[in-house]
Order: sequence, then structure tokens, then C-alpha cells
Amino acid sequence: MAPIAEVIKYEGDNSTFIWKHPSEDFNSITQLIVHESQEAIFFMNGEALDLFGPGRHTLETQNIPKIGKFLNRTTGDDTPFHCEVYFINKTVQMAVKWGTDSKVRFIEPTFGVPIEIGASGEMNLMVSDPRKLLIKLVGTMNGIAWDDRSGGFTKSLAASFRPLISTAVKTNLSSCIKSKNMNILEIDENLGLLSDVLKNSILPGFEEYGLTIPEFYVTTVVLPENDPNFKRIRELHTISLQKKMVEAETTIKTAMAESQATITAAERQAVLERETTITEQTRREAERELIRAQAEAQAAKMSGFAEAEIMRAKGYTEKDVLQAEVQKAYAEGIGNMTITGGGGSVAGDMIGLGVGMAAAGAVSGQMGEMFKGFGMTPTSAPQVPQAVKITCPNCNSEVPENSKFCLECGTKIEILNENEVICPACGKKTNKGKFCMECGAPLIAKCANCGAEIPNGAKFCLECGTKVEG
Repeated sequence: MAPIAEVIKYEGDNSTFIWKHPSEDFNSITQLIVHESQEAIFFMNGEALDLFGPGRHTLETQNIPKIGKFLNRTTGDDTPFHCEVYFINKTVQMAVKWGTDSKVRFIEPTFGVPIEIGASGEMNLMVSDPRKLLIKLVGTMNGIAWDDRSGGFTKSLAASFRPLISTAVKTNLSSCIKSKNMNILEIDENLGLLSDVLKNSILPGFEEYGLTIPEFYVTTVVLPENDPNFKRIRELHTISLQKKMVEAETTIKTAMAESQATITAAERQAVLERETTITEQTRREAERELIRAQAEAQAAKMSGFAEAEIMRAKGYTEKDVLQAEVQKAYAEGIGNMTITGGGGSVAGDMIGLGVGMAAAGAVSGQMGEMFKGFGMTPTSAPQVPQAVKITCPNCNSEVPENSKFCLECGTKIEILNENEVICPACGKKTNKGKFCMECGAPLIAKCANCGAEIPNGAKFCLECGTKVEG
């Protein structure tokens, strides 16, 4: 009868790192089943022979070359052989808790006060080298919790490695806090940094056993809240914080004042620059206007010089032009004159033309002599009418032009045109003539001595010099 094929496999829970199969004597037809997250290692006489990965394997000398030297060939291939099989779980073990078993003495660097602290947290473990892990554990079998009563053993590595974790944390916790200048009262703000530093410190110890730590977390740093030294540290820290807050507030106020002063100065500078720009624009505009006026004046001056040069080149001056204009006006005006005894119309016109030309001073002396026979005396230029003098109707004093009252007697002055006078009898305005048109009184006074007519306003007779009575 053929021997029954034995099946070796492990289907325990996922929290077990290492499981030793209870059977130790195997036939060559034994079937080994290794799951995807496992590896199987064969041991014989304390020596790790071969490692099997995921899959189904038949335990034969062809599959386990190293086992051949241990078999007794005289018994044949069916002879069972003595061997041990260990299953290694390679999944990540999540949330493995850890903590220091006692407090760590810590000298607070700021105040130099000794206190005691502790730490706890969680980590994830994973097997990185199954052969190394198993050799290390088999070499220290007394440290492994074997359970022979159940026909095998299961061992969670969390409990086995807690002393390693506790020792590494206690060794590096204080130095880490000091080297990173962490404030013990604000340690919660630095748990991430503290976790990374402690992980790097602990990891080499696990790698010696073929393990790795994907994640390591410090969740709590235990502080001695009831320790008088710690209470003193907290009080001093509070005072320091208050002082820093006052200093920070003062700094902020100073910075705000400086910022406001800078803003005000910038605004004033902007206003000044704007006003300066406006003033500069006004000045430039005035300069442009001045330059434009000077250019126009220069152009007019040059035009006048050019015109004067042309007139001098032609042999006459501006005075000649003015006399020509006067002569033209006289010539146009006397064309309709009628001269008594002048003969026919042609002769009259010639005489009128002669009179106009003689009056303008534009005819020769012979022409003037010729017209003397006609009882005419030529003049060299037209007479400019004299300004009308105003006299007070009360005291006959001369009154300045545009005055409303006499400066001598205070009588109100009536403004007269050149054809009006004030009647000495009734004191009213009337047209020039021999008699007043209001009261009929004579307007021309006569000298009481010689009877000659006296001009209005005259104080003495022009013929005999007799003083005119007011």
C-alpha cells in the first residue's frame, strides 16, 4: 500500500510572524503549500537548508538538494526523513503598540531643572529577511515562548521586541529633544520630528533580526505634571511667553508706526511731485506763450522794418503817406464846392481843386501865389480843433474836464457838448448863439467901457482890458 501524501501548510491568523509546523518526519511525497504572503524554510539539525516561496511544492531530494546528504540510501526514497518546517508571515503588522517601561531622566536645557519623562506610541513591523530572522531566533530558542502542549508554537514578535524598543527610546529620547532644541512644554508640536529621529535610532536593532519598520509613531510624551520642578518650569515659561508677547506687540506697533510714517511720507512726496509737476507745466506753458509772443513781435518788427525799407527805397516816408491820405480826403470833399466869381464850372472845379491842394500843402508856391489873386490864402495843414473849456455858470471859474462840481464855489456842473453853453441869466443849457433859447437873455456880454463883445467865460475885455464884472 502506497503511503499517504502528507500536506504541510499554515492558515493561522495574520498576527503571527513565525509558525513551526508540528510534524518533523516527512516522506518524499509530502506536499508543501506556501501562501502568497508567506515563505517556508526547512531546518535540519539546526541548519537552514532551503527556502520555498508561494506555491505548491513536492518534498523530494530533487527539490531539496541539500537534504540528500542526510538521507539513508539503504532505506530507499520512501524512507521518512527528520526535518523541521517554519512558516514566515511577510505581511505588515499594523498598529503594534510600544511604550517605555520606566521614566527617563531629562535635564531641561533652558532652566537646567531635572525632570522625568516617558513616551509611548505605535509602529508597523514587517519581515525583510526571513532566513536572518529565523536563524537569530533559533539561535536563541530559550527566548522564544514555545507551546509544546499544543503540538507546536506561535509567537508574536511584538512582545519579544518591546524591550528593544523601550531601551532604544529611553536611550535616544532625551538626546533627541536636546539636539533638535525642542521645548518640552511644546513637545506635541514636534511629535512628527521626534518620531522620525527615534525611528532612525531604533531601525538598526530590528534589521539585525531581519525586520524593518515601515512606520514609527510617537503619540504621547508623558510629562510629570505633579513634579514641583516641572510646575516651576511651566510658570517660568508662561512669564517668558507674556514677555515675548509684550515685546512682539511693541514691535508690531513700532513696525505699524514706521509703516504709516513711510506711507505718509510717500503720500506727501507724491503730492509735492504732483504740485511740482503742475507748477512746472504752468511755467513751461508761460515760457511757450512768451516765446510765441516774442516770435510774433519779432515777426511784426521784421515786417515793419521790411515795409520801412521798401518805403525808403521808393523815396517816401509814412508822413508822406499820411499827407497823401489827407490830400485825398480834401480832394474828395471839395469836388462839390461852388466858388463865387470863379467863372465857369471848369474854372470853379480847378479853383476848388487848387484850394484843396493848397490847403493840404501839396502844391507849389507858384500855385499858392496864383490863388492869392482869388482872395485865398493857402494853409500848410488842417487845424486841429481845440478842446472845449468848461466854466462854472456861477463864478465863471474854469472847471477840469469830467468834473461834476466847481472847485471854486461847489456849483454842480452840467456836461456840455461843443455846441452848448450855459445861459448866464437862467443857468440852463442852451445852444450856442446870441440869445438863450430858454429865457431870451443875451449870451454874448459886452464891455461896459468900450462896448466890445466879450467871449463867454472871459474875465477881461479883449479890446480895452476892462475887468468883466461877475
